[in-house]
Formats: sequence, structure tokens, C-alpha cells
Amino acid sequence: MAAAPVIIPSVAKHTSTLIFLHGLGDTGHGWATSMGALRTPDMKVICPTAPNMPVTMNGGFRLNSWFDLKSISISDPEDEEGIKKATRYVHELIQSEMKAGILSNRIMLGGFSQGGALALYAGLTFAEPLAGVMALSCWLPLHKSFPSVRKCPDTVPVLQCHGDCDPIVFYKFGQLSSSVLKSFMKNSHFQTYQGLGHSSCDAELSDMKKFIDDHVPRQ
Repeated sequence: MAAAPVIIPSVAKHTSTLIFLHGLGDTGHGWATSMGALRTPDMKVICPTAPNMPVTMNGGFRLNSWFDLKSISISDPEDEEGIKKATRYVHELIQSEMKAGILSNRIMLGGFSQGGALALYAGLTFAEPLAGVMALSCWLPLHKSFPSVRKCPDTVPVLQCHGDCDPIVFYKFGQLSSSVLKSFMKNSHFQTYQGLGHSSCDAELSDMKKFIDDHVPRQ
């Protein structure tokens, strides 16, 4: 991995962690300020930056990308090897926090767009129960491999957020992913934002803050 993650330390005794993954072409700095505003006082925020690589969908030009994207569609071929390599990196971040004494169920995983897709896949394939997964404007990668590749308990909370005017990751892909998730996860919620494109909004950030407060209560 290229750049070091952006880290915002907790302001109180560190007892929980939020790991948030940016979208295609962005860096960890892109979401760090927003995530810092959502955290609880005892929560550390980690916003890693994806490696720089050629992206097929971008004509082979290099971008910060968690894995190669041939297209953003629920039916097209996917970079399975790249998704699994990026997942190992996310699992290492989680395990590093656990080695530092943070319980897995006090670690929240989230991401936007391609980062949200990776957060979903990494959270569902991590054996220990996480506090939850926040998946923004994204899809479930390698969806046909589920539920057989799921390793997490089926009670891990999932918050999926999607704008119904998203021109990049179509709203219907989010809905289809939600249907797949709800078939094997007991606590999966899909939240729609009317008029929202491929971005975030105050209402979404407010819902994320509530999700964090509910599932990673301050100790």
C-alpha cells in the first residue's frame, strides 16, 4: 500500500475504532474530516489511501483504486484477485487494532463507492463480529459467492446508504445488493436519499452518526 493512512486519534481513552475507505481516485484525506466529526470521543479514525494502479474503466490510466474496475455493473466480470488482496489489507488493519486491545465489536468499518464495496466484502468475510458496516453509494462485490463465503456472524449490523439519483453506481445496484444481503444478514438496513447523486449529504452523515452511537456506544 502506498501512502500511510490518515489517522485521527481519539480525544478520550481509545476504546473503539472507525476504519473508512474512500472511493475511486480519492485519498484517505477525502473523508477524514467528515469521519472525525461523526466519531465518539473514545473513537480513533483510520482513513487509508488505496494504491495507485491502472484502472480498466478509466482507459488503463492510473488512479488510487482498491482493485481494478472493468465497469460498475452488478453483472460484469470483477477483479476477484484484486478484491481479495484489498480485503486482506483491510483485515490486517482490523487485526492491528485488535492487537492494540480494541475488541472487534468496537471496530466499525465503512466506505464510499468502491470503498463501500470493499468495506462490505471485508466486513462479511471477517470471522470476528465487527460493530457494523456502513456502505455508502456502493454494491456488494462478488455477490454470487455469498452466502457461502460469509464468515462474520449473521447479526453484524449493516447500514447501506444510496441516493436515488446516483449516475455512477446506479440506485438499482444498491437495491439489488441490499436484497442479497437481507437474504443472509439479519440486521441489514437500506436507506434511500431522494435527489442525491453519487455523493454524501447531511441527512446521510446524521444517519451514520446515529448508527455509530447505537452500535459503538461510548464506554
